[in-house]
Amino acid sequence: MSFIAHPPQSTTPAAAPAPAPAGIVENDGWFPDIALSDLRDAMRLDGTVTDARLVQAVVDAILHVNRELQQWQGQHAVAGVAAMADVPATRINRESRLLAQYRRAVYSTAKADLIERYRDYDTTASSLSDKKSMEALDEAPGAQRRNAQWAIADIVGRTHLTVELI
Repeated sequence: MSFIAHPPQSTTPAAAPAPAPAGIVENDGWFPDIALSDLRDAMRLDGTVTDARLVQAVVDAILHVNRELQQWQGQHAVAGVAAMADVPATRINRESRLLAQYRRAVYSTAKADLIERYRDYDTTASSLSDKKSMEALDEAPGAQRRNAQWAIADIVGRTHLTVELI
């Protein structure tokens, strides 16, 4: 019987990539990262939405928006553009309008998701003001998704068009 000697294997695990700074959801490197505190401020989200739930909603929103912009991104990447911030565009408040519109798409998509998920916690609507709040919750996710679609349309240069089946 013969044995083949193998070099000793390292018992130390491979170095993991450095985690993102707290409160940041890292994107794919081409699209911008999302700061949770900025999203909370912009979308008026309070502490009832935990960081864990917010991160999940943001990840899902990023995946959705990036998929919607995949072809547009590909066209720019093929042209040698390294990041969304480098795509030529007008600047508003010292940054590319595309970054502001991208954040709006992600923020709105995440908020729509959160509204839909949090709606099931209390659907009793015991008073008139509660009933009005419930009606607002019924309409709010659609309005947020519309805002996201309009932001995406603005990024890719498409006109705003909303069609609703009756």
